[in-house]
Amino acid sequence: MTISIINEKIHPQKNSLLQHPLYEKVKTIDDLHKFLESHVYAVWDFMSLLKALQSKLTCTTTPWFASENPETRYLINEIVLAEESDLTIDGKRLSHFEMYVEAMQSCGACTQELEAFLQKVIDTKNVFIAIKQSDLHPEVKAFLDFTFRVIEEGKVHKIAAAFTFGREDLIPNMFTEILKNFQQNFPDVDLSKLIYYFERHIELDADEHGPMAMQMITELCQDNAQKWKEVEEVSIMALEKRIGLWNAIEEKIASSLALV
Repeated sequence: MTISIINEKIHPQKNSLLQHPLYEKVKTIDDLHKFLESHVYAVWDFMSLLKALQSKLTCTTTPWFASENPETRYLINEIVLAEESDLTIDGKRLSHFEMYVEAMQSCGACTQELEAFLQKVIDTKNVFIAIKQSDLHPEVKAFLDFTFRVIEEGKVHKIAAAFTFGREDLIPNMFTEILKNFQQNFPDVDLSKLIYYFERHIELDADEHGPMAMQMITELCQDNAQKWKEVEEVSIMALEKRIGLWNAIEEKIASSLALV
């Protein structure tokens, strides 16, 4: 099996994401806030997938020993550098998650639910308990639970699959256009940090991280048919969980409209 075959297998799920009705529902600033307040969990758990890969593919303990594959070691370290310490619009160094939260705050979205959830993760010292006890939408819970189950299982090729194929390559392009339209229609709302985040996301994924992640999958699976099959299964499930997340956001927007 190859990367191109995986892409063929996951095409129905990717197509469902790209044609999801959610995009046409984000019409007001309140709608945008609802999107950001749920989508932020996908930005957060992505960082955990990244760090799980780093712990598996590089040496993060002492005494240091060289990890098995220098090529995958390089690939993941390059991705970690940008995702965890990128340059912000105003010249600071932040992770992409921190950049996203700053962008939410600058445009008026609420981060209290997110902060409460992260505090619960710290207090319980168990992400699964924190997810279960939270007030998050069931689809958001299912999305997060899936990610951390894959991480907990510890199979690096599966973690890499969720990291690589569980992302929606073209959706950032869509949202950049949506945000630019918002900036024209709502000039009093500062969306500059949000636009910068999505544009940076597109730039890194298309030019660097996307190809690197694909190469990492190939290095991890090589000619092992079972690993390629598991990559396919995890990739499909990751995209289905993403569709569930999109359904939850669409539901939140629809329910707020019903109250008007």
